[in-house]
Amino acid sequence: MRFPAWRVSVFIVAAVWPLLWLYEAWSFALGPDPGKVLVDRLGLGALILLLITLSMTPIQRLTGWVGWIAVRRQLGLWCFAYVVLHLSAYLVFILGLDWSQLGVELSKRPYIIIGSLGFLCLLVLAVTSNRYSQRRLGVRWKKLHRLVYVILGLGLLHMLWIVRADLKEWAIYASIGALLLVLRAPPVMRRIPRLMTRKAPSVTKA
Repeated sequence: MRFPAWRVSVFIVAAVWPLLWLYEAWSFALGPDPGKVLVDRLGLGALILLLITLSMTPIQRLTGWVGWIAVRRQLGLWCFAYVVLHLSAYLVFILGLDWSQLGVELSKRPYIIIGSLGFLCLLVLAVTSNRYSQRRLGVRWKKLHRLVYVILGLGLLHMLWIVRADLKEWAIYASIGALLLVLRAPPVMRRIPRLMTRKAPSVTKA
């Protein structure tokens, strides 16, 4: 395994936040409704991890260090883990595991449907993120994993529907997502190495 210390560091950083939030909920540090705070934080954490995952390829092109790509799959799986925790926290703390309320929630809050679609797409990517699936699917694997762009759109729409009263924070994440999509566009990606490898003009002494 290449870059073991780097991989372990990423694992620890990604794992510590849910544990910290659970401890804060247990110690009554999340206010009067800790369950809702946990749901919100896990959802936002998943979106941030998705943006970080999408940034790995442009950063690798800019820096030339392959270590960024080495943790890309791990970050994607952590994004999926956060979404699973987000969904689990919603079912436990918001619905109280009352499945009869799920239909009511879906009709009253359509953004839950959007989030569920994003979860299903992310589930497909998580299940096929292994090397066996890469070999089995061949060229279709890359086409399938372009679902990540759909997931980003669904995630941003899900968040937008929730925070309609205050769009400032959402606009920041949406702008970062749009920038990453531009940077990952093939014509732009092809130009990034040229920009980084272009030699500076020599300065001749008088």
